[in-house]
Amino acid sequence: MQIQIIAVGKLKEKYWTDGIAEYSKRLTPYAKLTITEVPEEKAPERMSESEEQQVKQKEGERILAALKPDTYVITMAIGGQMWTSEELADQIDRLGTYGRSHVTFLIGGSNGLSDEVLKRADAKLSFGRITFPHQLIRLVLVEQVYRAFKIIRGEPYHK
Repeated sequence: MQIQIIAVGKLKEKYWTDGIAEYSKRLTPYAKLTITEVPEEKAPERMSESEEQQVKQKEGERILAALKPDTYVITMAIGGQMWTSEELADQIDRLGTYGRSHVTFLIGGSNGLSDEVLKRADAKLSFGRITFPHQLIRLVLVEQVYRAFKIIRGEPYHK
């Protein structure tokens, strides 16, 4: 199975990249993981609603350009469904069983995802109703995908 994560922004801090590298390595026996970073739009600290929409629009265009046409898209969105780890595993397992072997997770920038990106989504996933830094969501997502494959295979989770 091919898992892709498309995320806005570049991770700079070593603690994020080290964590993601560890879970990426653990995922190797189960799936091919690729992480695609699209540039974050430069924007002032304080923006009007119109400026915020423009930023999301530009970042959204970059995200959509990086998507493969046949991929199953799951956006990370505060308003998405909250799945347990087992439900995420079931979803990934079902997709693989029914020929959807390429799954892409989308993580927006600090302003979220554009309407166009949300419309492209096949599913919307939330890790809770609180706001997380998008760098942290990337790490948690990679860990949860790894955990999902361990659940699918009935293997104990490495602590």
